[in-house]
Order: sequence, then C-alpha cells, then structure tokens
Amino acid sequence: MHLVLTGATGLVGASVLYSMLAQESISRISILSRRPVKMAEGHEKARVIIHSDFKKYDQALLDELQDAQGCVWALGVSQNAVGKEEYAEITHDYPLAFARAMSARQPPPATPFTFLYVSGEGATQAPSMLTPLFGRVKGQTETALLEYGKHHAMFRVYNVRPGFVDCTNHAEIHPFIPKQVWYLRTLTPLINALCTNMMTPTRGMGRVMTELAMSRGEPLAGNDVSMEGRLVPNAALRRIAGL
Repeated sequence: MHLVLTGATGLVGASVLYSMLAQESISRISILSRRPVKMAEGHEKARVIIHSDFKKYDQALLDELQDAQGCVWALGVSQNAVGKEEYAEITHDYPLAFARAMSARQPPPATPFTFLYVSGEGATQAPSMLTPLFGRVKGQTETALLEYGKHHAMFRVYNVRPGFVDCTNHAEIHPFIPKQVWYLRTLTPLINALCTNMMTPTRGMGRVMTELAMSRGEPLAGNDVSMEGRLVPNAALRRIAGL
C-alpha cells in the first residue's frame, strides 16, 4: 500500500509517520514537505518529496502519486504564527487543492482514495462571535472536504479532531518533533490529571489515523461520530484507540 503524508516534521505528523513506518502492509510513504524529514532517513519505503507550493501539483508529481491509496493531511500552523489570510490559505486552501489534484489523476484510480484531514477540537460548523479563527476555518475546511467527497465518489474523507496532543509516553518521536514551549510542558500533566478525556496520546492517535488512511473510507459507526460517519471528534478517536 502507498500512502501520502504531509506535516511530517510536526507533532501530529511525526506520530503518524512513526505508525506508518511500523506498518508492514505499507510498502511506500510519499512525504510532501518543504524541508528534509529527519525521521524518514534510513527507511527505504519512505521518500521525502520536497514541495514548496501546496496549491500546485505538476504532472511529474502526480505521476509519482498515481497509485497512492490514502493520505493523512497533518500539515498545519498555529493561528498565532501567521496572519488571517495566510492561516486560511494553509488550513483551507492547501488540502482542497490537493483533493482536486488527486481526483484529476489519469487514468482514474481503480480503488477509492481515503483522505484524512487533521482538524482539531474547537472546530465547528456553527461558529459564534466567540469562536476563535482556527475553529471557524477548520470547520469550513471540514465542510468543504465533505462536500467535495460527496461529488467525487472515489475521494473519501475523514475529518479527525484531536484534543490536547500528548507525546509524553512516546519517546521514540521526541528527537524529531518541535520542542514544546514551556507552558505546554506545564499544562500537559495538569490536564492529564484533571481532564484525561481532553488528551490525545500520540501513540494511539498515530495508529488510528494510519489505519483510517489505509481503509476504503467507509462511514464509521458510533454515537460519538457525526457528519454521516466522517467526523471523528476526540472522544471517538480515543475510543477507537482503546483509551
């Protein structure tokens, strides 16, 4: 199986890459990245494709991804790190551009392409005046991807909303992830103690995201899953991970 991964140098992406590398049934991982991915070094099945413009995909790149069967889109940025327009471009425009490019592959794929979009708790389809930028834009992106999937039967979408991502017990990825700022290191044990259900341990999260990307993208069952079985909030993510 051939999967695509973006955001591999971030916390979520690194946890997914760790899981993908461990999956024997995955024979090839195409990592789209602006810079080298140290975690992928030395792994024959992982190929880093340096890609600078995530709104454009030329024919040569599409040829390399022709037989890809799934993707985890973990590319993202904090709303505090960039301006509003750039945040919307990275969060909304980039994944939609990739969806359109993969759907235009010729010849058309014989099997469904499963696209997992890493959203986040706080995303909403019903924003209020108090909804932060990330919740509004991620909610819009979730809706746009689901609508796109409805009109392209071979493109199947999962929107997954991790909560407070915790890599404390995932030492294998520690050398490859950004150093957490001091307040996150302080908050992690506090939230774990007070509200465990808000946490999303990276080991289980990476495994679930990988397995969903490997699937045929069928709707999921469960009272904690919504949007016709394609929106996976943190409660469902934890349940599927066995937490």
